[in-house]
Amino acid sequence: MREKIIKLLKEEKKAYNLEDIDNQLGLTTIEEYQSLQEEVKEMEEEGILYHTNKDKYMLMEDSPYRKGIINVNKKGYGFVSVPNMEEDIYIHERDMNGALHGDEVLIEVLYDKRENRYDGRVVKVTARNLSTIVGEIYFKKGKGYVESDDRKIHLVAEIKPERSMKAVDGHKVVVKLLAKIGQGRYSGEVIKIIGHKNDPGVDILSIVYSHNIADTFPEEVEEELKAIPAEVREEDKVGRRDLTKEMIFTIDGDDTKDIDDAISVQKLENGNYKLGVHIADVSYYVKEGSALDVNAMDRGTSVYLVDRVIPMIPHQLSNGICSLNPGVERLTISCVMEIDSHGKVVDYEIFPSFIQSRIQMTYKKVNSILERNEIPEGYEPYAQTLFTMEELAEIIRKAKIERGYIDFDVDEAKILVDDACHPTEIVKRYRGKGENLIEDFMIMANECVATHIFYMELPFIYRVHDYPEEEKIREYLGFISSLGYVYTGNMKDLRPKTLQKLLNFLKDKKEYKILSSLLLRSMKKAVYQTENIGHYGLASPCYTHFTSPIRRYPDTTVHRLLRTYLFEHKIDNETIRHFQEKLPFIADNSSARERASVECEREVDDMKMAEYMENHIGEEFEGMISGITNFGIFTELDNLVEGLTRLSDMDDFYTFDEKTQTLTGEKSKKKYRLGDRVQVKVIAASKEERTVDFEILKKIEVDSSEKEVEII
Repeated sequence: MREKIIKLLKEEKKAYNLEDIDNQLGLTTIEEYQSLQEEVKEMEEEGILYHTNKDKYMLMEDSPYRKGIINVNKKGYGFVSVPNMEEDIYIHERDMNGALHGDEVLIEVLYDKRENRYDGRVVKVTARNLSTIVGEIYFKKGKGYVESDDRKIHLVAEIKPERSMKAVDGHKVVVKLLAKIGQGRYSGEVIKIIGHKNDPGVDILSIVYSHNIADTFPEEVEEELKAIPAEVREEDKVGRRDLTKEMIFTIDGDDTKDIDDAISVQKLENGNYKLGVHIADVSYYVKEGSALDVNAMDRGTSVYLVDRVIPMIPHQLSNGICSLNPGVERLTISCVMEIDSHGKVVDYEIFPSFIQSRIQMTYKKVNSILERNEIPEGYEPYAQTLFTMEELAEIIRKAKIERGYIDFDVDEAKILVDDACHPTEIVKRYRGKGENLIEDFMIMANECVATHIFYMELPFIYRVHDYPEEEKIREYLGFISSLGYVYTGNMKDLRPKTLQKLLNFLKDKKEYKILSSLLLRSMKKAVYQTENIGHYGLASPCYTHFTSPIRRYPDTTVHRLLRTYLFEHKIDNETIRHFQEKLPFIADNSSARERASVECEREVDDMKMAEYMENHIGEEFEGMISGITNFGIFTELDNLVEGLTRLSDMDDFYTFDEKTQTLTGEKSKKKYRLGDRVQVKVIAASKEERTVDFEILKKIEVDSSEKEVEII
């Protein structure tokens, strides 16, 4: 019936009431009319139909209205992300109509000729996604008040004493919103006291709870853990291949406790390599539909913060029976590939196994072997195998680059903290040969698994990354052209190789780190979905996540699918229908929880960076201008801390040129542009606001390369 309704409204291009649709479709019975009512209601809820004030229905695409999720800026305005529209729709603060950050809204889309963009106004909030806020409680005249810590959410909750859980001034609390009692004011109820704002770790937990990330497990999960063994039993090994005699080991960070991947390699007589990627079999213990499974699906991912990990599955599993710790037997799913000298997989096997890792290696010590030929104590028996792995990794990486793999080479900060969680140092994360080697091997295994199931034409979950929009790439080229870097080529051909060449062209420019980051921002985000469209950034035609089931629910799901399809050979209609219905939700939820995790990690980093800089007010640093706006200059220090210099605090009246991203002083004619090196002084920092303010002392003159023109 849905197809008939859409066809009718598409052909007629006008609004109909229910009776008109009933007559046009030629329905004759009460049951058919009731089915029509239900279908139309569902289509309205899904945003396919628009219900007018005159009780008529039309296709949403034929109306000036659209449904989407609103993202509100700290300054009060917002943008609505609308499916099938390339640009987000700008919503002025006066047109918010009570919408809050994260709400699903119905907006009227209007074209602003003066600004050459689509603007909108919120017609109504169709789904209030905000149910709780996190903030500091204070009491006034016997009543509690909580203002949201999230500056994008402009509201205050009023708490009656009997709904305060006996919280006191200074407690950080989670508040359930009850009813709207005025503009930006809600009644509320304290549902959790996180702790006092000055207690160690409460600052981080406040951010965690604001993203609806749970730091404890429910009773039913704890109860299920009692039945899970602490070590592998004989009955667990039935039907698995015994790999305990093979040289298999792990390579991870110094403080890693949840180890989900192990590797092995052999050089074959024919000159090829036999690469084994052995992944913890989490789905063996986390049974589909169990409390453990449902909770892991809700979480979607582990969250890695500066001083802690909030695991997707309890530590008894993540650090215990599922973790591939050295010297103990563990259950795994192995993907063993034969790879030729061109980096091509010529043969492979995927099978259930059990292993015993020989040693828990660290990236630091592996890098000392591969980069400096210094062999730490205890690593002597494995050095030659590591050199063989390096040899294979170089072949794989070369093949990846030849097909168009894009390496944005974006730096990451590592924040070191003391026992009280105060930041003591901020450094750049180092990526050496060991880190690259593991990345290359995991990508190979992920591609191999995804390709195998893809050609079986069975329901699956893929990690996909869509092509960028041509317009955004053209805008980017226009921007770098304004800096004097003219790059011409066939930009209608947006295959990964094209962007790879563009990045290579920019590699030796002094602003490269900034330009690389800006290009990355113009790309679409990688997500999970059931339709395979390939992974653009990896230049991979078929990709999934298989290698981290301890910390990512999609990987756990992929393991479950492998067991069902390949090991148990269950590919009947009922099984296929079950996964066809379930996997789209898992994909969407996993993508959403990944976004929440990334935002949480970023906010914690911003807060800790600001807290670190609170101890360096008055000190001077060097950095690079990373952003220029009509209100100020952002400078990124060499330790990746970013701060703002407001135009109102500068030594002249500066004019902002949006096209060239340049500020020019009216009297001094001094220019500031993206990529300039500057010396700054820290004049303010706020942990609560997560902001750092700089004063620019002077530009630092550096030798700049000749501007280049490259024609391809």
